[in-house]
Amino acid sequence: MPELPEVETIVRGLDKRVSGDTIDSVWIGSRKQPLKSPAAKIATTLEGKKIVRVHRAGKHIVLDLEAGDGRKRVRRAGSLSQSNAQWIVHLGMTGRLMVCDPAAEIVKHTHLIAKLGSGRELRFVDPRMFGKLSVHSSGFDPGGVEPLEVSEERFRALFRGRKTPIKSALLNQKLLRGVGNIYADESLFRAGIRPRRRAASLSKGDLHRLYGAVQDVLREAIAKGGSSISDYVDADGEEGFFQLEHRVYGREGEQCLVCRTMVKRLVLVGRSSHYCPKCQK
Repeated sequence: MPELPEVETIVRGLDKRVSGDTIDSVWIGSRKQPLKSPAAKIATTLEGKKIVRVHRAGKHIVLDLEAGDGRKRVRRAGSLSQSNAQWIVHLGMTGRLMVCDPAAEIVKHTHLIAKLGSGRELRFVDPRMFGKLSVHSSGFDPGGVEPLEVSEERFRALFRGRKTPIKSALLNQKLLRGVGNIYADESLFRAGIRPRRRAASLSKGDLHRLYGAVQDVLREAIAKGGSSISDYVDADGEEGFFQLEHRVYGREGEQCLVCRTMVKRLVLVGRSSHYCPKCQK
């Protein structure tokens, strides 16, 4: 599943390419699985709208919309306010939101095509259909706090007194949104903390290191365009490169890059966790 760095990379590419463009028409496929809002509501809310900007909220892509001609239009049945709406895209495990030339082949599992005023198309493709499309009024909030914006004091407070393993707490989107399996493993390695340790057992020094590690790992991953594991590509269809920098994730049975101890794997709440038994305590 694309995590914060992958979604941020996609968002930055989309914001440069489609902000200021208008959505002339919308085609939505017959499969209901990717739709969190009714198809008719999505179409009537998007059509005729100008894309003001594209930004990220956790693992969600948020497109801010307003009336395309700058004037408040007559509200269409089933649509949200024409002056203030948001299109929310969650990519799930295999979802892609890409800017395409209209002549480009429409691949299998294309679930939405938005024809833009510039002549291009914005297409949502999702083979496994775990992604979700919805429309909201302004102010969409998926919960949790942004890890690149949270203060260290607030970061420490998120985990204080929690009896769950720190890896599970990092994956809890109601606490810290956007961090997933890859970046939790990489952050815990850099902080020298084993994934199974209870969050409540971490000292102030442990949490200080973890706070810095999360910030560093996420920023480095964004700079590298994210990690291309499985199906991830950015808004232009290009892969990221941070997977080349992984120190523990996906390296079970390989030597630790720091101490040459074999990297181990364990399962926590159904998720794989990778760690170095020597570097992490």
